[in-house]
Amino acid sequence: MAEKRPIWTKSFINISISTFFIFVVFYALLTFMPLFVLNDLGGTATQGGLAVSVFLLSAIIMRFFAGMILEKFGKKRILIVSLFLFTVSTVLYVFIGSFTVLLLLRFFQGIWFSLLTTVAGAIAADIIPPERRGEGLGYYGIAMNLAVVAGPFIALSLQPYISAQTIFIIFSVIMIIGFFCALAVKVDEVLFEKEEKHKLTINDFLEKKSMPIATVGFFISFAYASILTFISVYAESLGLIKAASFFFVVYAIAMLIVRPFTGRIFDVIGANVVIIPSIVIFGVGLISLSFTESSWMLLVSGALVGLGYGTLLPSFQSLAIQAAEKHRSGYATGTFFAFYDSGIAIGSVSLGLLAGVAGYSNLYLMLGIFVILIVFYYTWIMSKNRGTAH
Repeated sequence: MAEKRPIWTKSFINISISTFFIFVVFYALLTFMPLFVLNDLGGTATQGGLAVSVFLLSAIIMRFFAGMILEKFGKKRILIVSLFLFTVSTVLYVFIGSFTVLLLLRFFQGIWFSLLTTVAGAIAADIIPPERRGEGLGYYGIAMNLAVVAGPFIALSLQPYISAQTIFIIFSVIMIIGFFCALAVKVDEVLFEKEEKHKLTINDFLEKKSMPIATVGFFISFAYASILTFISVYAESLGLIKAASFFFVVYAIAMLIVRPFTGRIFDVIGANVVIIPSIVIFGVGLISLSFTESSWMLLVSGALVGLGYGTLLPSFQSLAIQAAEKHRSGYATGTFFAFYDSGIAIGSVSLGLLAGVAGYSNLYLMLGIFVILIVFYYTWIMSKNRGTAH
């Protein structure tokens, strides 16, 4: 029996730490930006939302060009350049004095965040032994999921005590550490024979083989947008705002408990055994939220969401990358995150309108049922694309 090749190499550890810092700053800024616009720039709540949306807009647009850029310039070079410019743009927040300049900076930073997260995910997938990719990307995904807790916690804990400029300096230091971690990552660029110049086609922007599973990711992230955007508002309406601060902590603990096992099951038995139960558990978590009346019910819902959704993101990413040729891992990663980011962005806006009509409790009930029905769409997708599930 062949010996298992290791996942936890120096390069994998460094790309994971760097990714963790990137997403800590991303989620911290996501949480802090509306407060900064209101308190420091004298803006409105609408402008605060716009400062978040313009970042996501540029990130989604750039996803469609990420694969082509990685292929042309190489993954390591793009990793360093995009991380450097993302770090520089984080430092520039210290000097922001007007809302218009802030919007320009947010748009600029979104471009580099998009490239950066695409290339980091592609490099992580390349570093992990193919036979252990589900397990490895599961561990890599922990970096992003822990950042969901750490980023907002840092921003909201510091905000009452120190100035916005000092908070931005702290974010900048975090990114500088992440930059030096990335320098230590070794990347084996995949050599392949390039075609002669041709007219641009969809293959220059997206990986068609990864699109089916990316559409499943879109629907899941659309539903998850309700957690990211409205969980604190919903908890406040129930008088559970104190418990809401622990929602993502319980989420992270539940995810950390199951992640090592689900990754191995994915690699050894297959994707369906992991993904189908995870979709159902995520759906049940949303339904549980709709019936929440107490702190313990809110936290149980957080655990169910962590068990379900926390497993789905790396699993879908693994399938998207497995569906493509090795040299197109950048295209596959970009395609997946283009759909994923679009789900979050569209969900944040449209579900807010729906919540205004139906109420948050009914919103979570409808989304829970919707997510469980995604199981049927997923099984249909996989039956049409046999061979990509393992």
